[in-house]
Amino acid sequence: MAIHIYNSLTKKKEEFLALNPPQVNIYTCGVTVYDECHLGHARSLYIFEVIRRYLQNRGFNVKFVRNITDIDDKIINRARALNSGWDSVAKKYTDSYYQDLKSLGLAAADYEPKATENITEMIKHIEGLIKGGFAYESGGDVYFAVRKFQGYGKLSGQSVDQMMAGARVEPGENKKDALDFALWKRSKEGEPSWDSPWGKGRPGWHIECSTMSMKFLGTQTLDIHAGGRDLIFPHHENEIAQAEALTGKPFARYWIHHGLLTINGQKMAKSSGNFVTIKDFIASNGRADILKLFFLSAHYSHPIDYTQEKIAAAEKQLKNIENFFGRVEQLKDKERLIHKSKVNMGQVKEIENQFIASMDDDFNMPQALGWIFELLDKGNQFIAQGAIAESVSIRNKIQGCFKIFDIELKKKIESSFLETAAGRDAASVEIDKKIIERNEARSSKNFLRADEIRKELEEQGIILEDTTSGTIWRRK
Repeated sequence: MAIHIYNSLTKKKEEFLALNPPQVNIYTCGVTVYDECHLGHARSLYIFEVIRRYLQNRGFNVKFVRNITDIDDKIINRARALNSGWDSVAKKYTDSYYQDLKSLGLAAADYEPKATENITEMIKHIEGLIKGGFAYESGGDVYFAVRKFQGYGKLSGQSVDQMMAGARVEPGENKKDALDFALWKRSKEGEPSWDSPWGKGRPGWHIECSTMSMKFLGTQTLDIHAGGRDLIFPHHENEIAQAEALTGKPFARYWIHHGLLTINGQKMAKSSGNFVTIKDFIASNGRADILKLFFLSAHYSHPIDYTQEKIAAAEKQLKNIENFFGRVEQLKDKERLIHKSKVNMGQVKEIENQFIASMDDDFNMPQALGWIFELLDKGNQFIAQGAIAESVSIRNKIQGCFKIFDIELKKKIESSFLETAAGRDAASVEIDKKIIERNEARSSKNFLRADEIRKELEEQGIILEDTTSGTIWRRK
């Protein structure tokens, strides 16, 4: 089956056709390092990591670039507020960003270029735009002349007249038209600066992504450009204008935008306390996998609302998965429990196919997650029927699906369930002895003693489950 993606540029779902398959070049807008990363950043980081993993799983060779904006008005203003150097602020929050990536269990992109390390390339890009008549210098600033680029507005779907309604010239700006945007900013006193043909200054925000995406992906036409829905205008619209005015080629074949995150139905705002950082979440909940399952509950393109009830539901889902993994782990190496049973594995294959079909359909992660839980239900049925080998097979299939979702379940169960290896702890041995005693009591029809043992174990937080393959246990 072919993969289909909703393309924000064409406003429709299209078959994904890479420019030079199996190579796929993806660029996504990264963080501006002036503060701690919040759950909105986490969603963006996670969603595009899953898309990268799925494309790789489907046989594509993915090259993934995500920038770091380490020079910007927000960074300069934060440095002033902290009475600190702008570069110190940028370094502090760049380091913090990488700590967050690690705590989320997410890999870095193949390249994560910083704006300050690519100023030379941005200057060359701007020079090319001036030479082509798409940009002009004014008082040490350089602006892109929006009306010179005929395709402006094609991503956001706005006309020039619509844009003019909200456009204005800010104090200190030297642009000829309110629609024009800065490519290069003349540095004010005390601001960081770099030498350029137009005097000391620094790049505008938009130019860095156009320049660095083409540089690090090694192409003038990207396969996929991704980011948050809030970046469509003006950031991504301006990226298209800058890139296509210079190269004369389409800048990106597919544009993917994720929906935004709210908290308890409200927009995130530090001033109202309606704000959760990645570090806050990990400190409160301990496991990034819970957050990932929460993100998977909504389609990437839709908004998602963060509530404690939804996080609790995601945590319960994770426990259900691990309970199944624990039961399989208890049974799979015990010869006395091996039981050949005729079960319908054809249904399992159909569920696998539905998982792939869901992901092929614009990366429909919540639907794909639903098919994983169908596999889980089937696995629990097989355990009850004594089909241990088939249950192990389902466990492995679920692991494969969750690998695409960057959730490594096997690592999470090692300390939660009974190990079958020789080095089991004394408590596990005692529990097994109690189970043997209970089984003997049941065999001799001493049901009173059997019930007493079950209650004793329940008081210790041990839950027993009687299956056709024998009794297994798990902790509450």
